[in-house]
Amino acid sequence: MDRKELLTWLRQDNPRKLDELWRMADTLRRENVGDAVHLRGLIELSNHCSRSCWYCGIRGDNREVERYRMTEAEILECAAQAARFGYGTVVLQAGEDPGIRPEGLADLIRAIRSRSGLAVTLSLGERSDEELRLWREAGADRYLLRFETSNPELFERIHPSASHKRSDRVGILKTLGSLGYEVGSGVMIGIPGQTWDDLANDILLFADLDLDMIGVGPFLPHPATPLGQDMQKLLAPPGEQVPNTEDVTYKVIALARIVCPRANIPSTTALATLNRFNGREIGLTRGANIVMPNLTPMQYRALYEIYPAKACVQETAESCHHCLRRRILGIGRTIGTGRGDSPNRRFAGAAARKREGVA
Repeated sequence: MDRKELLTWLRQDNPRKLDELWRMADTLRRENVGDAVHLRGLIELSNHCSRSCWYCGIRGDNREVERYRMTEAEILECAAQAARFGYGTVVLQAGEDPGIRPEGLADLIRAIRSRSGLAVTLSLGERSDEELRLWREAGADRYLLRFETSNPELFERIHPSASHKRSDRVGILKTLGSLGYEVGSGVMIGIPGQTWDDLANDILLFADLDLDMIGVGPFLPHPATPLGQDMQKLLAPPGEQVPNTEDVTYKVIALARIVCPRANIPSTTALATLNRFNGREIGLTRGANIVMPNLTPMQYRALYEIYPAKACVQETAESCHHCLRRRILGIGRTIGTGRGDSPNRRFAGAAARKREGVA
């Protein structure tokens, strides 16, 4: 799709026309990644963060947060639980925590791989090339780093720089690809100041980066953040501000599937927070093929509050697992087995080999 088509779909409100979009996305999902829904076990290993992003509840400047770091033994037990549940992947997520020692995390990655055979996805924010290389060599398979918005002015407004160093998330994503990671990124939908043009550019950037994973979700304001306390004056002009709604989130999931048909796309917890009844299931029928059940121990789960009223916070890992299985099977989909790697990588590798052969 070109930019004009994306804008037309993003602004589209006709239910009959949108049914065409949902069918297109669901067909491409079925053709490219199949009917299996892969479960990625999420482990929120630390809520310490050195950054003070304007939208995040665990921002460093929030003094009301009770901070924690999981022990290695706790993380390994969560990974073992993921293996018992039949998941193919664990996702190690945290704020940008300087207390996570690079060598210690490398040892943890090696331990998870050797004990369980699970794929390891990291989501630890902006990290140095040396750290990313170390973790890849230790066995990490994938890395998630949302660029959040392709509008550089909006990005800088909501992401104060760290140590007076300007962020270059697109550059980091390209480095991740060169290191051999499956590369994941995504955006927030409805950031105060985000326009429809911005959102169309975001989706075009998904395609330009040829992402292996795409995670999108609505902006959910946290009361202990600048955007949660005073966002009205930051809104784009009437008619241009993207709303942080369930419907727009579905549109972006569907359009992400269309521009990156072989990517793995989750139906997120943030979407389930907007619609606790069947938000995840609707996302799965409109282009998504991944869900991320939470394995974080109960004593920590509520403390990882990047936005308020998060779905499933009070559920145990067991109850979350069984609930999600039931929901997936209830819409006629199957539960994925194995690692669930993005076919995008296999396709890209085959294309590269073909080009080399032609050369």
